[in-house]
Amino acid sequence: MTDPAEPLAHPAPAGEEPPPGCPAHAGAVPLTGLEYQQTPSELYRALRREHGPVAPVLLDGGIPAWLVLGYTEVTYVTSHDELFARDSRRWNQWANIPQDWPLLPFVGYQPSVLFTEGEEHRRRAGVITEALEGIDQFELSHECLLIADDLIARFAGSGQAELMADYVHALPMRTVVQMCGMPATGEDTRRLVDDLRISLDAGEGDDDPVAAYARVGERLRQLVKEKRAVPGHDVTSRMLTHPAGLTDEEVVQDLISVIAAAQQPTANWICNTLRLLLTDERFAVNVSGGRLSVGEALNEVLWLDTPTQNFIGRWAVRDVQLGGRQIRAGDCLVLGLAAANTDPQIWPEGHVGAENAAHLSFSNGEHRCPYPAPLLADVMARTAVETLLERLPDLVLAVEPEELVWRPSIWMRGLLDLPVRFTPVVQ
Repeated sequence: MTDPAEPLAHPAPAGEEPPPGCPAHAGAVPLTGLEYQQTPSELYRALRREHGPVAPVLLDGGIPAWLVLGYTEVTYVTSHDELFARDSRRWNQWANIPQDWPLLPFVGYQPSVLFTEGEEHRRRAGVITEALEGIDQFELSHECLLIADDLIARFAGSGQAELMADYVHALPMRTVVQMCGMPATGEDTRRLVDDLRISLDAGEGDDDPVAAYARVGERLRQLVKEKRAVPGHDVTSRMLTHPAGLTDEEVVQDLISVIAAAQQPTANWICNTLRLLLTDERFAVNVSGGRLSVGEALNEVLWLDTPTQNFIGRWAVRDVQLGGRQIRAGDCLVLGLAAANTDPQIWPEGHVGAENAAHLSFSNGEHRCPYPAPLLADVMARTAVETLLERLPDLVLAVEPEELVWRPSIWMRGLLDLPVRFTPVVQ
């Protein structure tokens, strides 16, 4: 592993020509294709062998960027905001980006906590942190349990279910919107969450992600207006009444970040943990009739099948070197969180353990998921998994493990479907 005292990035000599391997040159790898979507770990290994810890890649439409694969390099980038900043207006590719570019919801600058820097970021992140700290984790666990029981009751008598639609996405969706002060059910809520998914992870046949993102903003503006008039005991109201005095539009933008970070990643964390429990013999029913720790499975998934595979991004403040690569001012860096978690430099001989929580699944540095968001996500995921296994103890896959299909995405890691069967439960 690289000596932590050795500088990984430093200013490049002025006037030096871009070397071979710069994203503008041949050799950049498109971040598309079935190989990437279904077996991304194999592609990460291939990229690491060919390019090292920082690889030249092409985003949608052939737009150049860098994929940071190394654990040490991702940690360095996220720890040095003075070199790799979050304000996407620095990007040197804006002249080449069409107005309907599908990744605009990721990178188009918004007055959101995601794109703020320095003291302004600390102010905005502090509001989110205090709003989330107002959530009682025991009450949250109880609410999740009630939602889980309600969802399970709807299919328990049939002896079969498709868990992604019937349970996995629905539980965190209902929980998160309740936390923010919206009705947990209803067509309005369903459309909001669906639009958010489309805007951040559009699949084949989905609506325009840019239009979906605009609809999300309009619905949350209405929510903020309602809570400004009649505050309640919810995250939105606490953000609006915080002494920092955020404007309504700042609260809207930061709510988008909160809901996006909480709903879909948590759903895929639940999904990937259930897949592991149902397919890995280490987690099969043991001799005492119980299962090995759900907590172990949850943590292993964050190392090996983390819900957020890649995160875009950081933008170089000036010319620097990183992982042996010349990075130009304004270049975009994609954080390869999944690749970093399985970096052979931190897991010698190919053995990836799950005994600790030093993974990068919640990112790192000032822009990591704000405390206590990871704890709240753990409450939701753990309650969802444990409740399902307790209510349906003989739950098994309804298909062979190799028939499960991952959602075609380079950003999120989750299944399209998770069909199961079990002994019907008479209500």
